[in-house]
Amino acid sequence: MKIGNIQFGERPLLLAPMEDVTDIGFRLLCKRYGAAMVYTEFVSAEALVRSIKSTITKLSISDSERPVGIQIYGRDVDSMVEAAKIVEQAKPDLIDLNFGCPVKKVANKGAGAGMLKNIPLMLDITRAVVNAVKVPVTVKTRLGWSFEELIIEELAEQLQDCGIQALTIHGRTRSQMYTGNADWTLIGKVKQNPRIKIPIIGNGDITTPEDALHAFENYGVDGVMVGRATFGHPWIFKEIRDFLDGKEPDPTLDFNRKLDIIEEILRINVERIDEYRGILHTRRHLAATPIFKGIPDFRPTRIAMLRASTMDELMSILEECRIRLA
Repeated sequence: MKIGNIQFGERPLLLAPMEDVTDIGFRLLCKRYGAAMVYTEFVSAEALVRSIKSTITKLSISDSERPVGIQIYGRDVDSMVEAAKIVEQAKPDLIDLNFGCPVKKVANKGAGAGMLKNIPLMLDITRAVVNAVKVPVTVKTRLGWSFEELIIEELAEQLQDCGIQALTIHGRTRSQMYTGNADWTLIGKVKQNPRIKIPIIGNGDITTPEDALHAFENYGVDGVMVGRATFGHPWIFKEIRDFLDGKEPDPTLDFNRKLDIIEEILRINVERIDEYRGILHTRRHLAATPIFKGIPDFRPTRIAMLRASTMDELMSILEECRIRLA
């Protein structure tokens, strides 16, 4: 797969941009374990234009995580163009336009997946941003607003004609939010369209190596993007990569090593923010990580882990888990 001048090789795996998840520390971990491409948390164009400090901070990227994309969302041409120019100064490898976020505070204001209700404006924004910056511009969107409005096949051609250099499709409608199952058949139809020349990246319900292989083999996508399955599980990229490459599972990636990674996430967040907010930021990973699944009578420990309010307390609980499973 190639986007602009970026060569990704065969069957690349990408980390989805996710609010409050894909901070720089987590991106670097995912890169370490095999993500071919990572993205920042999505960034509000209006907040960038107004120079909101917390939003500007999201533009911080490291050469160690390249190639890295910065994703922006907004609801009008001028702010998206101005935001894209600001983002370009941070020197990402590409700028991604978010036309897929389904949450109410974004979509109901006409941004994110809300753009699926106003295709002419979506195309105007895309065309204007492509013409305003020199870095590759890509788009992430959904199948349509609802099952009655599955427009992705036509929309993919329209977006390509605007000059984007890759398209990521989440296999759900906006109405589905994150419920039900992702429908990859329409993603496959977009990829099989002879008019489509840009890379098509599939996203939705990739939780195992087998899911990724199925996506590549059955739908012909150029890349696979992994989202929620990375929570507390950044090594999923290595598990998938090894499986795709026909390698045996890494025997060194045992419980102790995985717990080391969880503890590293905690340390990174505490050092990057502060102890209190760093712990809060880590709880999403602690709640979702698969390493504690199947442990008998683990519920009291899980509750204690998610209630811990100091670094020492939480590290002590995690180390007790290590001893318990030794």
